[in-house]
Amino acid sequence: MPKTKRKTIANARRLRKMMTRAEVILWSKLRRKQLGGYRFRRQVPIGPYIADFVCLESKLVIEVDGETHASDKNLRHDAERTEYMNSHGFHVHRVFNIEIYQNLTGVLDGIGQLIHDSAHENPPHQ
Repeated sequence: MPKTKRKTIANARRLRKMMTRAEVILWSKLRRKQLGGYRFRRQVPIGPYIADFVCLESKLVIEVDGETHASDKNLRHDAERTEYMNSHGFHVHRVFNIEIYQNLTGVLDGIGQLIHDSAHENPPHQ
């Protein structure tokens, strides 16, 4: 395994142990197929980047952003991450910490709608 891939995997493991409060709250509602029966994974390497949450079945990435994401440098980095993930077939959906704290039901409804829309755009092969 290439050194950079090993490093990304090690970073993902570290991030799973250091989730933010907002990530913990959202994860408590996404784990164990609680949202529409879809399986989400947390802190998943996608190329050189690590996605906060991913539903591989619907190719949906959920990114939880705090205040640090508002700087120009971080906005550029987030745009690069999003472009990379989009180019690999993923749809990236960003939610802010404050949305999770104040409107968790709305956040979950929005994620559920994105999964529903994805399922209708890409129905399973029969």
